[in-house]
Amino acid sequence: MEGLRPTEIHWVISHYIGVSGGYLGDFTYQAHREFYAAYCNLKVDPEDYPGTTRQRFLAVLSSADPQSQAAIVRGVARRFPVGSEVQRTQDARDKLLAMAKRCSQVAAVAPTSPKLASELVRQALADAASLLEVQGPVSALDRVHTALHGYLKTVCRSAGLDMASLPTDPGVTQIFKLMREHHPALRDMGVQDDAMRKIIFSIGNILDALNPLRNRGSLAHANDQLVERDEALLVVNLTRSIIQYLDSKTQKHGPIGQDDSVAGGDSVT
Repeated sequence: MEGLRPTEIHWVISHYIGVSGGYLGDFTYQAHREFYAAYCNLKVDPEDYPGTTRQRFLAVLSSADPQSQAAIVRGVARRFPVGSEVQRTQDARDKLLAMAKRCSQVAAVAPTSPKLASELVRQALADAASLLEVQGPVSALDRVHTALHGYLKTVCRSAGLDMASLPTDPGVTQIFKLMREHHPALRDMGVQDDAMRKIIFSIGNILDALNPLRNRGSLAHANDQLVERDEALLVVNLTRSIIQYLDSKTQKHGPIGQDDSVAGGDSVT
């Protein structure tokens, strides 16, 4: 997983922000301390690091994981906008945001564009990709859960599976069980059929665990405690991988289903 290169970190500090007389931009100690929460949505205390503001910023940015580096770099773009100093040109800002985008992309499974997808699913996946890039995986968790829920409904309807046999407003675990047991695309798992069936069965257990994570550990509700970043990123990666696999297996079976909003009552809010 590649983050910012040393030359890029030097460029952010010395070229884009700028150092003069030992000062980093117009940062005071207090402004620097408040920067991470106000502009990056990160919990960082620069006073945990020794030295000047420039030395502390360098230590924070160098030691951060790629996703946090992306958040800091985007925060720099917001804190120091184009034109606020002569070196902060539009080209320089574009370079800054390109660095952030690269750091974000290496931190997660690539976004998926399933063939069997309603408008709800496409919008939820787009929302998740945007939130992951700008705010991190914790913010994206609810959106990928919504996308998976809507996607499973679309796939089952496309295959003509009996959704009426499920309880009212079924969850992802119930819908996936219907799909696992009855969808024609999952009847033949290839030469390692037994092993693959164990994996597919385990996906059901994963989906069952996603529900409490989404309901009690994400921003879907006003939860006091949120799932940690690494665990949220694991959920995003798993969910995207599951959608990619199922879409590849099922897209050749039956017509694309109707928009989930017609019969599923889902909402992208």
